Amino acid sequence: MEQRRSPEYILEVLADPTSVKDVVKGILHTIFFHRYFPSIRPKSRDLLDVTLPVVDEVELDTLIDQRATALIRQIDTTSNRHSNSGRGQVVVQFFEKKRRKAWFAKAEEEVCWEQWTLDVTLATPRTESERAKVRVAMESMLQRTVKKIVITANRDVDHIPPITTSETNPFPYQIITNPREDGWRMSIF
Repeated sequence: MEQRRSPEYILEVLADPTSVKDVVKGILHTIFFHRYFPSIRPKSRDLLDVTLPVVDEVELDTLIDQRATALIRQIDTTSNRHSNSGRGQVVVQFFEKKRRKAWFAKAEEEVCWEQWTLDVTLATPRTESERAKVRVAMESMLQRTVKKIVITANRDVDHIPPITTSETNPFPYQIITNPREDGWRMSIF
């Protein structure tokens, strides 16, 4: 049977050092709001004059917070002190559990059915006028990114596998920070 390549969606966002963690967390929560299948209690929060959905689930929220913190730490350690920007990346992958026949046992493998890549650019404004320009750019990019997530998540549903389990979360996921630089530091849930 031929293995299909899972769709990958690229998102780009700009943030200043005081907002980067909240922006990353807001975008990750928006992705999970549209692709997390257990029943949830929807919540929202405002960020940069944009209302964002929040998945009210402690384990997921903790993981998102940890990955956002790890991303910021990585950007801080790799960014050039003389430049006014840094870059980082967060990848969210969703998996389907498939049974694989082995010689003497049945084994499960996890096959990725969707991937979201968030490219984060950190802007460090030095003057008040730069701060104002960066804030306007952040708001605009956040609005465009959230709109892209909503449109894509509602439009591209044919590749989502059927739910074949009664587990609370039928599709494991992982959030990876800077996959090319730290050897795909992973956490699968």
